[in-house]
Amino acid sequence: MRRPRFLNTLSGRFLLLTTVFVVLAELLILVPSVARYREDYLELRLERAQIASLALLTTDDMISEDLEKELLANAGVFNVVLRRDEMRQLVLSSPIPGEVYASYDLRSASSLGLIRDAMATLLDGENRVIRVIGRPVREGGQLIEITMETGPMRREMFDYALRVLTLSAAISVLLAFLLFLAARRLILKPMARVVEHMTRYAEAPEDARHVIEPTARIDELREAEEAMARMQTQLIGALRQKERLAQLGSAVAKISHDLRNILTTAQLFADRMESSEDPAVKKATPKLVGSISRAVNLCESTLTFGRAEEPPPRLHRFMLANLVAEVLDGERPAAEAGQVDFVTDVAGSLAVRADGEQLHRVLQNLVRNARQAIEATGQPGTIEVGGGEDDRDWWIRIGDTGPGLPERAKEHLFQPFQGGIRKGGTGLGLAISAEIVRGHGGRLELVRSDADGTEFVIRLPKSVSVAEVAA
Repeated sequence: MRRPRFLNTLSGRFLLLTTVFVVLAELLILVPSVARYREDYLELRLERAQIASLALLTTDDMISEDLEKELLANAGVFNVVLRRDEMRQLVLSSPIPGEVYASYDLRSASSLGLIRDAMATLLDGENRVIRVIGRPVREGGQLIEITMETGPMRREMFDYALRVLTLSAAISVLLAFLLFLAARRLILKPMARVVEHMTRYAEAPEDARHVIEPTARIDELREAEEAMARMQTQLIGALRQKERLAQLGSAVAKISHDLRNILTTAQLFADRMESSEDPAVKKATPKLVGSISRAVNLCESTLTFGRAEEPPPRLHRFMLANLVAEVLDGERPAAEAGQVDFVTDVAGSLAVRADGEQLHRVLQNLVRNARQAIEATGQPGTIEVGGGEDDRDWWIRIGDTGPGLPERAKEHLFQPFQGGIRKGGTGLGLAISAEIVRGHGGRLELVRSDADGTEFVIRLPKSVSVAEVAA
């Protein structure tokens, strides 16, 4: 059986929940009220019986049987027993239609006991004869006892319960309706407004006109609207940045394609320079050819990256000291004379297993960033590259004595176009370096960055395989 659609809405469930609580409140009010009414009913019968008894005790003459019946009928009882001066006296009596079913002593009755007895009376459909014991009013004796039937009392209890139920139901319905209207105005409508804004925003998330303006007067809803507005604003900025990145990627791919053709021609001329008899040319030509080859490979990698087809690193063993020396030799000519000292602390026998070309790019980027940071201060500094190994990893440490990274750069250090440090920088270098190291199954970490300098560490796992890197 399908649930009614109305109950699937927040309004419907709130109304249903309100109705349930209202009914529960009515029961909590009705049951004690009926028990109290029964107690008052019995107290009234005791008082009337006492009045009839006192009227009889004030005269020494015998009363007629008809008068006695009339007194008992007015009191609504069958007989009256009054204890005065330590004497128990049957004052009024008449035939009892049946055996006494139960006795109730109102002198020591508890609240729970009165409620239990009242519910038992309502649920018992038989007209029973009961005995009721109470204290006489105005010190008219020590005890008064009556016998009566439960039928008339039960009918009056039902009438009273019906009146109370009708009145409380009317009040409860009105209260539930007012609560529903208040909740609908204060909670449901603002929530519906938020849902409407979310729906419209989902249709065009790049449109800033659909950003919600917080207007709710309830603190919780206003906080939700403010959080949603911040999220929408950030998402719009991210979408615009993604769009610009896509356009930039397309432009870079075109530039890389043309640049690759230019570098290929330059590579051909560099190859011819190797046959030169000039010793200086012979010495510089291998480095020039290596630099041009790396530039060509970088252009090809950029093109394949644009097609999301970047190949995994080609792992092979090589001496780390040779690679570090090659990177530092490429940076020394660019450094201002005497301003930057390069220090190497790598064992000549340390061999690592990685992609030499990709690791060269990572080290070159980190060393170049360190050199530019030191030169920007105008003070001399030192760049140290160290390497080693432990049981699980090879590690390469790149430290400098520069000014350290600004806080803004630390927050977005490895995010493209957001971790730029110097003016004119794109913020791509560290992002690309981190991606290359991850491609080896390792990680690039910032160890420290303060006024004494900055230190990065590259960790390459020894157990990584080509299949694992490709996966």
